[in-house]
Amino acid sequence: MTTVKQRMLTGNKAMAEAIAIEMERNPNVFVLGEDVGKYGGIFGSTQGLIDRFGEQRVMDTPISETAFIGAAIGAAAEGMRPIVELMFVDFFGVCMDQIYNHMAKIPYMSGGNVKLPMVLMTAVGGGYSDAAQHSQTLYATFAHLPGMKVAAPSTPYDLKGMMASAIRDDNPVVFMFHKALQGLGWMDQLDAAVGEVPEGEYTVPLGKAKVVREGKDVTIVGLQMTVHYVLEAAAKLKEDGIDAEVIDLRSLVPLDRETIIESVKKTHRLVVVDEDYLSYGMTAEVSASVAEKALYDLEAPIRRIAVPDVPIPYNKKLEQFVLPNAGRIYDEVIQLMNE
Repeated sequence: MTTVKQRMLTGNKAMAEAIAIEMERNPNVFVLGEDVGKYGGIFGSTQGLIDRFGEQRVMDTPISETAFIGAAIGAAAEGMRPIVELMFVDFFGVCMDQIYNHMAKIPYMSGGNVKLPMVLMTAVGGGYSDAAQHSQTLYATFAHLPGMKVAAPSTPYDLKGMMASAIRDDNPVVFMFHKALQGLGWMDQLDAAVGEVPEGEYTVPLGKAKVVREGKDVTIVGLQMTVHYVLEAAAKLKEDGIDAEVIDLRSLVPLDRETIIESVKKTHRLVVVDEDYLSYGMTAEVSASVAEKALYDLEAPIRRIAVPDVPIPYNKKLEQFVLPNAGRIYDEVIQLMNE
C-alpha cells in the first residue's frame, strides 16, 4: 500500500504545484498574464513555473487585459488549455467584453462545436487596506452570467485539487483565489492560509460543497475567508450550547444546492455569510434556493451577513466595519436562536 506524503503548504504554493503538475501532464497547458513569469505572480500563484517550463509556456504580457485574455480565448478555441491571470478581479471592467461576450458565450453560440478549456484565475478579497478598486470579491457578478464555471476554494488542499479540475475541464472556469489565503509574507499571516496538501496529483470536483463542521442547531453557509470566520464563531457558539453546521460552498457555479437544503432540513435554521455585497448576491441566491425547496423546514427567518452596498473603504477601521467577522456571525446566530 502506497502512502501519500502530506506536507504543510501555503495557498499560493498549492496553486503553483497544481499548475506545474498539469503542465507536466499536458503540453497544451500554458500560463499568461501580468507578472506571472519572472515575478511568479504578485500573489505567488505561478511561483517557480518559468524556471521549470520556460518563457514559451509561462508568458509575461503587456498591461492589456483585453489583449491577453483575448489571446487565451483564441488559444483555447484552437485546442490549447491556457491559464490566464486577471491580476485583481476588480480589473474586470476593462476586459468584460472578452470574458462575457466571448469566453462565456462562444461554446453556446457555436452549438457546442467550439470548446474553450481555459482557466481565468483572479485574486479577490479585502482586509488589508487596498481600497475600493483592489478589495472586492465580486463572486456574484460572474456567477450571475451563464457560460462560466466559478470556483472559490478556501483551503490549500482545495486550491490544489480544484485548480487541477479547472484545468482539465472543457468549459471556461473563473478561478477566484483569496489574497489573504495565499500565505504571502508581506500580508498578515493567517493560520488558514497553511494546510496539509498531498504530494502528487489529485482533483477536487467543481460544484460540490463541503460540510466542514457537522451540527444540529443551525446551518451556516460561507465561502473562502468567511468559512474561517464561521468556524471561529461556531467554536464560540459551542460553548453556549449551540451546535452549528458549517458549509463551505467552494464553487458558485455549479452551486451545490442539495447539500445546503439537506443541512437546513436537519437544523431548521440558516445563516449565509458572504464577503461580496449584500444585494443581488450569493446570500440572496442561497436564501431563495432554501425558500423554494425547504421553506416549511425553517423555524426562523433566514439571516444574511455580507458587505453593505458601499465601496470597500481604504480606512482600516471602516474596512473592518463593513467586512464580515466572527463576532458579528456569533451575534447574529445568538439572535436567530432566540427568535
